[in-house]
Amino acid sequence: MTTDHPRIPLAGVIGHPIAHSRSPLLHGHWLRRYGIKGHYIPLDVAPADLSDVLRTLPRMGFVGVNITIPHKEAILKIADIITDRAALIGAANTLIYRKDGRIHADNTDGAGFIANLRQNAPHWDPTRGPAAVFGAGGAARAVVAALIEVGVPEIRIANRTRPRADALRSDFGAKVMVSEWVQAANMLDGAVTVVNTTALGMTGKPEFRVPLDGLNPDAVVNDLVYTPLMTQFLAEAKDRGCTVVDGLGMLLHQAAPGFERWFGRRPEVDDATREAVLAG
Repeated sequence: MTTDHPRIPLAGVIGHPIAHSRSPLLHGHWLRRYGIKGHYIPLDVAPADLSDVLRTLPRMGFVGVNITIPHKEAILKIADIITDRAALIGAANTLIYRKDGRIHADNTDGAGFIANLRQNAPHWDPTRGPAAVFGAGGAARAVVAALIEVGVPEIRIANRTRPRADALRSDFGAKVMVSEWVQAANMLDGAVTVVNTTALGMTGKPEFRVPLDGLNPDAVVNDLVYTPLMTQFLAEAKDRGCTVVDGLGMLLHQAAPGFERWFGRRPEVDDATREAVLAG
């Protein structure tokens, strides 16, 4: 007589390359903390193989995956069901396999961004004034969508290549104002929320060179870069009296909805979670 054993739920993160990802450390920490029999693994998948791999994973016991660079846009052509926010942002980072095998794609980056600010700058009031956003890539699109949702009255954007910023304005509407990159410092005037979504200041990348003289000391300043945790951008903002929030919290918070959907438990983002990811 055979007994029917439930399958061990599997999840993972798909990127190319993927060895640098901290997501396996994060999900591994939560799986151990909550005593869940499950696994989360890094999967290096080339773009040409993405569709085949995604269709095969459910047969192997996968309940879902995270998607990272360079697949976050391409996934929208493969998924069967796409949430409104993933469609608006033009990228997905969290996939859930439905019981019928269909792929459900969502984007939790914006929710992770907001949760990080609310946790680490509890006094932050996004409705109090404009936001200044540096960059206009996929992360910026998630940030802008989230800022609009929480009631920011005006969002100022500058990108090194102007057309991407213009595209963002045409997609997100009249609240978005585009500045030339050479005049990006002017966006800081009166801004209560300031966000770097570019890779400038990341280890191995050029420094963030926009002058921050115009920063309002009451502003909440966030860098999505988390290697290093205290970027030059954040250090300078801190010197000017601003509340600064590093980018690691967004990584932690954007992961929580996927973990809950896959493994059935809402994970807590706390100091132990941060330490587990930084220790890796």
